[in-house]
Amino acid sequence: MAADLGELLVPYMPTIRVPRTGDRVYKSECAFSFDSPESEGGLYVCMNTFLGFGREHVERHYRKTGQSVYMHLKRHVKEKATGAAAGAIPRRRNGKVFLDLELNRDFNGEDYEYEDEAKLVIFPDHFEIPLPNIEELPALVTIACDAVLNAPSAYKKQELESWEEEIQVSKHARSLRQLDNGVRIPPSGWKCQKCEMRENLWLNLTDGAVLCGKWFFDGSGGNGHALDHFKETKYPLAVKMETITPDGADVYSFEEEEAVLDPHISEHLSHFGIDMLQMQKKTENGHHTDNSSRPRVSEWEVIQESGMKLKAVFGSGYTGVKNLGNSCYLGTVIQVLFSIPDFQRMYVGNLQRIFDYSPLDPSQDFATQMAKLGHGLLSGQYSKPPMKSELIEQHQQKGVSPRMLKALVSRGHPELSSNRQQDAHEFFQHIVNLVERNSAGSENPSDVFRFLVEERVQCCQTRRVRYTQRVDYCIQLPAPIEAATNREELVAYETKRREAEENTQAPPEPVTARIPFTACLQAFTEPENVPNFWSSALQAKSAGVKTSRFSSFPEYLVLQIKKFTFGVDWVPKKIDLAIDVPDFLDLSRLRATGLQTSEEELPDLLPPIVLPEDTTDNSMGSIDSPEIDEAAVMQLAEMGFPLEACRKAVYYTGNMGPEMAFNWIIAHMEEPDFAEPLALPSMMDPGPSTSGSPTGASPLANSPPEESISILTSMGFPRTHSIQALKATNNNLERALDWIFIHPEQEESDALSDTADTQTNDNAFSNGNNTHSDATLSPDRDASGPRVKDGPGRYELFAFISHMGSSTMSGHYVCHIKKEGRWVIYNDHKVCLSERPPKDLGYIYFYHRLSSS
Repeated sequence: MAADLGELLVPYMPTIRVPRTGDRVYKSECAFSFDSPESEGGLYVCMNTFLGFGREHVERHYRKTGQSVYMHLKRHVKEKATGAAAGAIPRRRNGKVFLDLELNRDFNGEDYEYEDEAKLVIFPDHFEIPLPNIEELPALVTIACDAVLNAPSAYKKQELESWEEEIQVSKHARSLRQLDNGVRIPPSGWKCQKCEMRENLWLNLTDGAVLCGKWFFDGSGGNGHALDHFKETKYPLAVKMETITPDGADVYSFEEEEAVLDPHISEHLSHFGIDMLQMQKKTENGHHTDNSSRPRVSEWEVIQESGMKLKAVFGSGYTGVKNLGNSCYLGTVIQVLFSIPDFQRMYVGNLQRIFDYSPLDPSQDFATQMAKLGHGLLSGQYSKPPMKSELIEQHQQKGVSPRMLKALVSRGHPELSSNRQQDAHEFFQHIVNLVERNSAGSENPSDVFRFLVEERVQCCQTRRVRYTQRVDYCIQLPAPIEAATNREELVAYETKRREAEENTQAPPEPVTARIPFTACLQAFTEPENVPNFWSSALQAKSAGVKTSRFSSFPEYLVLQIKKFTFGVDWVPKKIDLAIDVPDFLDLSRLRATGLQTSEEELPDLLPPIVLPEDTTDNSMGSIDSPEIDEAAVMQLAEMGFPLEACRKAVYYTGNMGPEMAFNWIIAHMEEPDFAEPLALPSMMDPGPSTSGSPTGASPLANSPPEESISILTSMGFPRTHSIQALKATNNNLERALDWIFIHPEQEESDALSDTADTQTNDNAFSNGNNTHSDATLSPDRDASGPRVKDGPGRYELFAFISHMGSSTMSGHYVCHIKKEGRWVIYNDHKVCLSERPPKDLGYIYFYHRLSSS
């Protein structure tokens, strides 16, 4: 028999691998579904790639890769016997088969026993070889099987690596030099010292400089001034302003190029007036503990609807998401996204197509993992009611685990890749932009959130104006405490709280600020001062004010309530407030009107460029060469855009930073000369052209190599389309092939009209009139700007995410979604009908547009 097995396996020996140190063994979950060894069909682990597949999907992997040998893992879960045999030790057929496979927490270990089995299965004949079978199998196969069985699961390996990355102490922490320059940091109102960025700000721990971080694809970040400062000064450590809490802060070492720990962070921050030690003493003495914990207890009870007998619901659309430990921010956002038809159609409606065309490693494919999670939530397969009606009160669904998606979307992100709690709003922005990046050339479900904001800036001295537009996906509403309807009650509470603190007495019962939603909306629309405004009419800095309005209304409107702030003593806190958020919302009056006939525009001039004093002549720095921010160019190039396109984007946006340049790229990336080098006439025009390159640039300046064109045309692609693909990818043949599949050939008339469209629609974002159909979609391929689904500004609330706790970096998230006319609460894996949805305590609100009828 041994000889027979050896001969049987000979043809497959070259494909059987022994897991190496860096290999991940996916032996607890299918790459396409949530099947596991506990599922009815068990799990098949490929002995070459070590990916896991359920019975429904293993044939697909075999057909696509030709890999024939799989290890089949099956865990049998049985209730323990009752009566005389109850105390018997359960017999395990293979005690070490799943040595590192975690037990299913849905089963009580005291009431169930487990029997594990493993076997090799050879496709396509499904020939089975039970394991262990050491004597009959070739040595290599035995070693490979043993290594797979005893390897840590991929998720445990990722968790260990995640925590290991957090335990690095900076070599500069103990001996950090801090300058006695008198810098004191206020508790609020920060902005970058070199630009107007007010997010992603970093405090340099040597000189107290507050500067912006690197800009990311998802729209967060800054212009990289913190890194530039390090290059100039070599001051190594910086702390992220928004993360400072009594427990610590996020510190980055520019020299070590990684996030680090600073054991002396409280001393280093106190040097600049941020007294973390005093904050900790207050917490330890109890002055803040009681005051902050009591409202939070009430908040947890109200938001989770504790104390009520909530009825569990099961089936399609009522599947919970397991909490992986501080992952509820992900679960709530995903639940809301897959309650939207566009996301359902994109990922679940196209499930088979996505799976069939997935790459060889589907665990690393965004579309595959979104489709997998969406199907898990909507199929009802993982949300089944109890078999016996009398057990319905105790029965809880298993839910689905988002481990594979979380590992994928958080890869390379310094915060999401940790095991800490995150801000649900930041994750929403992150996941939406991942959808954008992975929807090129196909339906983009995040279009439903996209809208245009018109920003009107007015010079207070000349009264002249400038209108600009930007793309956004969410409105952040301020919560003006001064507009609270119970202001007298709040003032009285604050007085009593201070008296109690001075006399070391127990604080009074906290009071929740009740703020009208109309006041939040009013605060959002009010004019705001523009700091360091440069008036092109005066050619100097002046006072300026800015107002914002909707140039278009999205199909789904997302509102975030700005609930978090810093106290005067630097204690980060969540404002205890309630807002009467309406079920129906009409924003029609906030539609932008564009430039009025009575208004005069500011001249289209940029501020003078201040050149560094130590600028020296070099091979790239002739008098006629344009000034280009190379740091911004490299940030864009790192995203995969052609280098020359990045240079043009930075130049034509006046070196205003990578975010502006990125918007230019999105608007011009379909143009034939997108990747051609920047070419300027000898006399530079006072204002940049709106097309991809200036008038007069030779169309043959960057003609692709003829041999590359021939290779693509030999594959059956039209010559014009092949040239366009090569130009868009800087003549990279492999990327050009991908570009062709992502960008199907457009009609010739569309291609010919690209250039004309970009020059005749200079003000394409402008609203010439306010008549709109129910939902008009801007052309998918429109050189005038991004796609938006415009329509009426009337909405109905259909979901909201609530946060419990004192900080977005801690606590817990749940969401409420309105389905089939009733509110449902999604609290991790528990899904129940809501009795009293706490709409006034939400953090992020989701509205869908009402039809015009």
